[in-house]
Amino acid sequence: MFLLIDKTWDGVPIAPDEIARVELIAGPAGITVSVDAPYHGDPPPPGPPGSTDGLWKHEVVEIFLLGRSDAYLEVEMGPHGHHLVLKLRGARNVVRRGLPLRYHARIEGRRWRGVAAIPRALLPDGLDRDNAYAIHGAGPSRRHLAAHPVPGPRPDFHRLDAFGPLRFEVE
Repeated sequence: MFLLIDKTWDGVPIAPDEIARVELIAGPAGITVSVDAPYHGDPPPPGPPGSTDGLWKHEVVEIFLLGRSDAYLEVEMGPHGHHLVLKLRGARNVVRRGLPLRYHARIEGRRWRGVAAIPRALLPDGLDRDNAYAIHGAGPSRRHLAAHPVPGPRPDFHRLDAFGPLRFEVE
C-alpha cells in the first residue's frame, strides 16, 4: 500500500518534486514502512541518530496508524536517522513515547530514503485508518504537507476524522 504526500496540509496540490511516497507492507511481524522523500537540507536535530523528542520541529515524514477507540501510533522519521514513536489514545493524548524502532535512513543527493520496522505489538487493535505527513523548512517557509488533508485554520495532524481508510490488513 502506498500513501502519496502530494498536497499541503489543507489540500492544495504541490509540485511533483516535493511529493513524498510512503510504502506500508504488512507481514506477520508487523509493518515495514519505506519512505522516499525529497531532501530539503534542513539541519539535523542535535544528538545522535535514534529516538529523538521534538523531531517534528525538523525535516521529517510522519505516519499515523489509527485503530479502535481512537488508539493510534505516530511514527516520525527523519533523513538523518532520527525517529520518534508515540502511542496515543484520543487526539494528542500520549500514553507512551520514545518507543524502540528499527530504523535507518540515507540521503541520496536530492532525496532521502528511510525504512522502519514497526512490530505488531506496537500497532493499535482494529487498525483501519491512516495518514502521512511531511514537514520541512523554517520560519515563514516552513511547509506542512499531507496525504489526506486536514481541515481547519492551521495544520493539526491529530485530526483523526481526516484520516483515510487503511487499504490492507495486518496478518
